[in-house]
Amino acid sequence: MLMIPLEEEFGWSRTGMGLAIGVNILLYGVIAPFAAALMERFGIRIVTTVALVLISLGMFASMFAVTEWQLVLTWGVIVGLGTGSMALVFVGSIVNLWFRKRQGLVSGILSAGQATGQLVFLPLVSNLILVSGWREATFVVAALALLAVPIVYIFLWNSPAERGRLPYGEAGENPPRMTAQQARARRRALASDGPNAAVRALSALKKASKVPSFWALVAGFAICGISTNGLVGAHFIPAAHDHGMSQPVAAALLAAVGVFDVVGTILSGWLTDRVNPRILLAIYYAGRGLSLLALPALLSATPGPPLILFIVFYGLDWVATVPPTMAICREVFGAKDGTIVFGWVFTAHQVGASIAAVLAGVVRDQTGEYTLAWLSAAVLCAVAAAVSLSIKKVKTEPAEPVRQT
Repeated sequence: MLMIPLEEEFGWSRTGMGLAIGVNILLYGVIAPFAAALMERFGIRIVTTVALVLISLGMFASMFAVTEWQLVLTWGVIVGLGTGSMALVFVGSIVNLWFRKRQGLVSGILSAGQATGQLVFLPLVSNLILVSGWREATFVVAALALLAVPIVYIFLWNSPAERGRLPYGEAGENPPRMTAQQARARRRALASDGPNAAVRALSALKKASKVPSFWALVAGFAICGISTNGLVGAHFIPAAHDHGMSQPVAAALLAAVGVFDVVGTILSGWLTDRVNPRILLAIYYAGRGLSLLALPALLSATPGPPLILFIVFYGLDWVATVPPTMAICREVFGAKDGTIVFGWVFTAHQVGASIAAVLAGVVRDQTGEYTLAWLSAAVLCAVAAAVSLSIKKVKTEPAEPVRQT
């Protein structure tokens, strides 16, 4: 959404701005498995709090960027580190620690939070850019991230044990509620017991890399990233603007994707508890590919019914792949390693998205349009559908309860 005002003010290329987005997206994924291990050892609260501070600082600093490399450093590196420290491993950690039943549904509801943020902030930021400028819009979002810090620190609990509860769906009597001092002592003990976060994350990767299903998940989720965050998320608004559509209207359409994404992701979570997740992934990827195949013919100055239909369909599909992918990670790698392995699979998602964000900018700068990018992503989605069906039902070790931090 900032591409157009930055291009108009500084004359920056889509490739250069795509690089900043690509670095952000890449770090968003690369940090994820390490963040999962940190959450496992030190608690969800402190990791999430630090992440929000980084996001706020990075966005404040980006207001003063006057060169492309400064945008890469602030928006790309600092904000990328912050968002990566939360990412979707936050969802995986909550699901594994707090729930034994309805995990698919819960992961769908929590994943839909990302879409809710898109729904709330895209129109707000777009109108602020139009009325006040991109710096003022960036300031508002940075301030809101900072305001979330005390809320998270006060109200986010690390585990059911701290509240004197068992995870939802687990039989037995509730344990005694921990005091704040006991919770801190428990986290310190866990932090000193076993490998550090980096070793834990890399150990899970080493184990997972020996399982063919891991590489199938990696390939599919990399294509998922290419066809969502990296392409549509980063370039839909400037692509629509190329066809004469105003930026606020394009932003509203992308926000509408978030509306239907909430419905689609929750429904996908519900289905994941009942249907083979491999079949769900194949259906989602195939449908997404068909929609991207049609997109070049749908973009115009005024959104018509076919483009609205695309927004509805694509929105339902946007994050629908997350609950079944999480479910397969838990099934194949067990509760102990499932969240960290999902972190690595999510890394592949963001690597794919990062590459797409940069290459789509190159395609636009070289050809003057995005058509080749849309069509290439459509073909890759067909590959992801086939790969998803090939994932075997194999478990590397019996599932065991997740250690509560």
